[in-house]
Amino acid sequence: MMKRNVTLQLDDEVIRAAKVLAAKRGTSVSGLVAAELARLVAEEERYEEAWRRARKAMGDTAGRGGRRWEREELHER
Repeated sequence: MMKRNVTLQLDDEVIRAAKVLAAKRGTSVSGLVAAELARLVAEEERYEEAWRRARKAMGDTAGRGGRRWEREELHER
């Protein structure tokens, strides 16, 4: 995958703390930011997929207030 540069503007204190944190984790500030952004994107993709599956499972009833569940259905053992 092709990588591109991104420019960020951060407060000096944030940069200093990020350098310390990156050093503790054995990486660079760039690596730290890249890993966190990748984690956030993956989390969002998982959420969106779960939302699509839930909407599909609800079917057409979602526009009419959804299905009414019976207690026994929700608590089957």
